[in-house]
Amino acid sequence: MLSNLGSVVFGQNQEGEMASKHIVPQQPRGGVVTGKQKIIAADAINRRALEDIGNLVNVRAVEGKPQPQPLISRPITRSSHTQRLENAQTDDAANKKPVVAIADGDVIEKDRANVVKPRATLNPNTQKIIEISPDTGKKFKSTSVEGRNKGKGSSRRKVQTQTSILTHDIDGADIKDQLAVVDYIDDIYKFYKLAETSSRAHDYMHSQSEINERMRAILVDWLIEVHNKFELMPETLYLTLHIVDQYLSREIVKRKELQLVGITAMLIACKYEEIWAPEINDFVCISDKAYSRRQILIMEKAMLNKLEWSLTVPTPYVFIVRFLKAAASDKEMEHLVFYLAELSLMQYSMMKHCPSMIAASAVYAAQSILRKSSTLWSDTLKHHTGFSEPQLLDCSKELVNFHSVAAYSKLRASYKKYSSPQCRAVALLPAATKILSWRS
Repeated sequence: MLSNLGSVVFGQNQEGEMASKHIVPQQPRGGVVTGKQKIIAADAINRRALEDIGNLVNVRAVEGKPQPQPLISRPITRSSHTQRLENAQTDDAANKKPVVAIADGDVIEKDRANVVKPRATLNPNTQKIIEISPDTGKKFKSTSVEGRNKGKGSSRRKVQTQTSILTHDIDGADIKDQLAVVDYIDDIYKFYKLAETSSRAHDYMHSQSEINERMRAILVDWLIEVHNKFELMPETLYLTLHIVDQYLSREIVKRKELQLVGITAMLIACKYEEIWAPEINDFVCISDKAYSRRQILIMEKAMLNKLEWSLTVPTPYVFIVRFLKAAASDKEMEHLVFYLAELSLMQYSMMKHCPSMIAASAVYAAQSILRKSSTLWSDTLKHHTGFSEPQLLDCSKELVNFHSVAAYSKLRASYKKYSSPQCRAVALLPAATKILSWRS
């Protein structure tokens, strides 16, 4: 069930219009109002209010005085400078006046005899520049545009990223996509690599008296099924499990409250990631009314306070998206990588690996299964993941083991999900058991 959007009502007066207030000019204290002052006062009273901040208001002209045209300030680019220079040449052709143009705050002068040229042969790079000091008004240097602009390209800066030195630039196709933030993507993932260590949950199972690894696996399997039932975003699932592990590492939880922790963590993750988040009543129903609305709200407050409202963390999802791009993956490989990553979520032992290691190992194991490229681990993948092939073998072997026994496990939420045609039935592919014999 999707939450309803509230409507916003703006108040109006009885006539349905916004009230306006006339501005009455103050008369000079103790003085006599002259005829000129009467005109100014009358003009101020009759002045119309601005209807739109972007429109120009026509002001009544004073007789005998022409009104100046409104000045619209636009940035002067190299192309507009050329056009203005040509327009000035055309206007001053009859008067034989020197052509004056302004580019980037500099005054450019040229005799009429030297600037009358066709458009195709006009070269603004050869124009003479006379720079004038803004303080003294004196000319202090004369250079050429060609010399000043040496080394400058077009107005659109060419983005030079770290990946441009590689044979395969994974961000080259997205350079015009503002949402891809090509200028900052390398810095973003450098920050993710630094932050993933500090945001990981530490080993907590030895401190919990009523829950164990098996109970956690049952909870995760159920949450994967709920996540699929609600058709939520994939990043919501990874954030949900991060919240669960972080809270369990900081608070001792009773067995009967473990499911309450799970649904509350998913509620928080939905509010953070989803556009249309499920309502609390949806979670009450999905848990067969084991917990009331009030209990969920109390647990939500307790969990957020315990986590200190820290929800912006790098989960395996953010690394999977980047590493799949570096691997030039297709839909089949994408589903297979996410399937292997979800299998790792159910295993408490995988908490010893950082999120980027799990993501890279899932890509490596998927490459071994599909064999769609000549090399399992290219220089591009090594550069973007930060891991070499021997570093990934231990984690990849664990993923291969989970994959090989998933079909026979009692916890089959991920297996059923990725056995469907919508996910290209990647769960039915044979596991890359040959990795198990490789030495790291």
